[in-house]
Amino acid sequence: MSSPFVSIIIPFYNDPYVSHAITSALEQTYPNKEIIIVSDGATKHKERLLPYLRHQGVYLYEKDNGGTASALNAGIRIAAGDYIAWLSSDDRFYPNKLENQLAYMLPRNGEISFSDYDVIDGSGSVVSQNVTPKYTDVFAFYKAFEHYCPINGCTVVARKKLLTDLGLFDEALPYTHDYDLWFRAVLSGADFHYVNEPLIQYRVHEAMGSMRHLPVIQLETETTKQRWWPQLSSLIERLGKS
Repeated sequence: MSSPFVSIIIPFYNDPYVSHAITSALEQTYPNKEIIIVSDGATKHKERLLPYLRHQGVYLYEKDNGGTASALNAGIRIAAGDYIAWLSSDDRFYPNKLENQLAYMLPRNGEISFSDYDVIDGSGSVVSQNVTPKYTDVFAFYKAFEHYCPINGCTVVARKKLLTDLGLFDEALPYTHDYDLWFRAVLSGADFHYVNEPLIQYRVHEAMGSMRHLPVIQLETETTKQRWWPQLSSLIERLGKS
């Protein structure tokens, strides 16, 4: 089986945990990869990047501040990979993340997949394991979109072509750019594959944006849901009748 080239995109903005993220990307057992760190106008902790730039296959792209979606899009556009993986600068991949996920996807000709994950705290200790809800069928998975985003973005591996065909992340959405893109992916007919194994560590800490900006995030989430849910609901109804 071929080993497609994978680009790991790490958006970075003033995050002291970034070295943990980059180290976890470098420690991947899957060898055919590159790591693109996108500095989104960062003004702090940039010195933590310097030791990693000596490694072959690690690149730094610097841009003006525009938010996570703009940083992801910038990284995807310059990525050489056939597949894209996203790693937040405060999260960590398990070493077998890419190897196991691609081993699942490639025989199935999968365009996009997501996995289970564990939760860690600010010190890196695991506080919850296997936290992804388990859906009984594709209808349950689709219906979950009515209530919340059922996918942790950093568990996703996707073909670059799929992401570019979808128009990438909506840079007008500071917090729900991933929820919005997964809606569009489902509506496009993309087949989401689920890897029932925790392949990342998602860090929950006081400084994370999802805690500091919760009321705004809730409003944006509702707006995104209202934009796409009627179309997804109609798709569910059609599939149920077929």
